Amino acid sequence: MLSFLPAHLKGIISSVLLLLNTLFWTPLLFTLAIIKLILPFQSVRRALDPFIIGIAESWIACNSGWMKLVQKLEYRVTGIENIKHEGWYLISSNHQSWSDITILQHIFNKRVPFFKFFLKQELIWVPIMGINWWALEFPFMKRYSKEFLEKNPHLKGKDMETTRQACEKYKHTPIAIFNFMEGTRFTKSKHERQNSPYKHLLKPKAGGAAFVLEAMDGLITRLVNITVVYDKDTPMDYWSFLCGKVNKATIHVEQIVIPPELLTGDYNNDPEFRADFQDWISAIWQEKDELIESIKNQQNTPQSEGLVKEIETA
Repeated sequence: MLSFLPAHLKGIISSVLLLLNTLFWTPLLFTLAIIKLILPFQSVRRALDPFIIGIAESWIACNSGWMKLVQKLEYRVTGIENIKHEGWYLISSNHQSWSDITILQHIFNKRVPFFKFFLKQELIWVPIMGINWWALEFPFMKRYSKEFLEKNPHLKGKDMETTRQACEKYKHTPIAIFNFMEGTRFTKSKHERQNSPYKHLLKPKAGGAAFVLEAMDGLITRLVNITVVYDKDTPMDYWSFLCGKVNKATIHVEQIVIPPELLTGDYNNDPEFRADFQDWISAIWQEKDELIESIKNQQNTPQSEGLVKEIETA
């Protein structure tokens, strides 16, 4: 409706609506999280978790509302029809833009279980959002360098302990654990610095995915492999997204059955398992790289009938 407005005016309207939406839902999330903290019983958790997830999904739905109000969305999506809302999934995507998460939440909201992200510990101090991430029980991870662990060996395995504690809470309610395996957004400079073997991707970090699968004790058996390709010359900063300049993308969704032998191995201490897991991820990444190349080659041609122009939120 308002997509005809000048870009900067759309950016201002989007920013205000995003902030108001966040401020509206934050007190509700925080109140329920405090109740769970004061009454740490499984019966309380099981009673309140559906309400907390419902609030989070409503928050995302309202974000989708202002996106469709202010922007002209043309997200071409394939493969999403076979994903079910009930179930446990490991979800991974390539990472190109600050807007990736907002767009994927818009597309997948109420189609899969609510996304849970593993976040850097420092992000808990982000104003407003840090409180919400804590209330939604996103795990906050503290990463240590090899040099630091050599000097402080007692902290080795601390990240795995945090993963286990978080995943223990996820065993009672269907959940989708989201992991950007590249670990950071793709840029040409990062790609060159890594000497990545892939044309359009950074090297994947398989350890986080392996830790999650191990901690979930075989409950997660499927990987939802998402490939996001923005149209040529699309700006990657979040302000451009708010201004409606990041409104065209192709999103391909593939559901992969995880080999049973890779569900519960010891990634840290079993070299053979680690090699097998890395080989499995590398094969997926190679196919993803080839798919991105194919999509980029087709983006200037008429879209096939199988592509969906706009995904309406449930």
